[in-house]
Amino acid sequence: MSSSAKSAALPNDLESFFMPFTANRSFKSHPRMISRAKDMHYYTPEGRAILDGTAGLWCANAGHNRKKIVEAIQAQAAELDFAPTFQFGHPKAFQLASRIAALAPADLDYVFFANSGSEAVDTALKTAIAYHNVRGEGQKTRLIGRERGYHGVGFGGISVGGMAPNRKFFGSLLAGVDHLPHTYNREQQAFTKGEPEWGAHLADDLERLVTLHDASTIAAVIVEPMAGSTGVLPPPKGYLKRLRAICDKYGLLLIFDEVISGFGRLGAPFAAERYDVVPDMICFAKGITSGAVPMGGVIMRKGIYDAFMTGPEHAINFFHGYTYSGHPLAAAAGLATLDVYAEEDLFARAKKMEPIWADAIHTLKGQPNVLDIRTLGLVAAVDLASRPDAIGKRAFDALNHAFFEEGLMVRTAGESLVLTPPLVISEAQIDEIVDKMGRIIRAVA
Repeated sequence: MSSSAKSAALPNDLESFFMPFTANRSFKSHPRMISRAKDMHYYTPEGRAILDGTAGLWCANAGHNRKKIVEAIQAQAAELDFAPTFQFGHPKAFQLASRIAALAPADLDYVFFANSGSEAVDTALKTAIAYHNVRGEGQKTRLIGRERGYHGVGFGGISVGGMAPNRKFFGSLLAGVDHLPHTYNREQQAFTKGEPEWGAHLADDLERLVTLHDASTIAAVIVEPMAGSTGVLPPPKGYLKRLRAICDKYGLLLIFDEVISGFGRLGAPFAAERYDVVPDMICFAKGITSGAVPMGGVIMRKGIYDAFMTGPEHAINFFHGYTYSGHPLAAAAGLATLDVYAEEDLFARAKKMEPIWADAIHTLKGQPNVLDIRTLGLVAAVDLASRPDAIGKRAFDALNHAFFEEGLMVRTAGESLVLTPPLVISEAQIDEIVDKMGRIIRAVA
């Protein structure tokens, strides 16, 4: 495009934005545009309401444009726009860290701020390797992820992640990484509400990896308590406890990636509480600000933090961080979001709504091409049969039909339709989602 053409480009020109995780050509031919939001709905530029069945991108747990959160961001922008957290600090970052640590179980008492789930994961992986290094075990550098896991898009995250499309374009990833098997078996687990009975034994594969690589070389194991982006794979009953026991047996750190499962999505502050398993680190993002301002981070146990608090008092403890770690606007948004969660008891509300949600979603069993339905917390996935000549096309057509014809936002993961609504969803809105989903599924049959 010439410079004169560029200068004449309209404000709504779609060409220059290379969109992430998007079929760019298809979108720019038939854009799914949203221009404002409130509570449970998005609105198109024309004013058409779109019921948000996805909490944006798993993040708007408190709903959209909540007054308390908006006002906190506005006030903070007028008072302090930016402050460095390298060798300086501002009060709200410390306040938010304390509030987050208070929500986390056991001695998960220290918070390192990042700006996204991807940065949180890379921070946790670096922390694990550095922790062993400062304790004189520098040979412990190997990282264990899991097939079908998603841990963001940094080189660390895609290395331990196990979703092939996220890995195949990028050449050499981190060396010294291995993967546990995923936990899904449709024959054994189809149409399960909550945690499946079958599959706890799959954690024992960690014993095989320890035998293969030797525990003296392994720094950490990272898993999502519930694998989300791959299409919602709830953990089998007892699986996470077995992973914890094996990690303890061999001195491996256990990292929970709770970027999706944290802040009420599964009816508790963190999945670690739901499953009564204390990891060594928890990665968080998304729900900490209800999506209003980017923020992420890692909560770590006291023993990990203490390991870095050695050497001269004036020396930097950990050579890692981000310009925007603990950004004032994000910290203000996080504090206000935690207030909304507490004042409206949204985590307990999500727990109460879970069986209502599950029962409603599972009524879609028997609809055309539905192969499986999985529900956990306020999350659901509906697996559709692929068309023989176009894998993934049925779900993609459902995404478009949902937006343009039914006024519903859904996500796709391969051939799965995924629902993760804000925690403020009502029973009437659950029924509305299910009614719309039935029509959508039939429309793409």
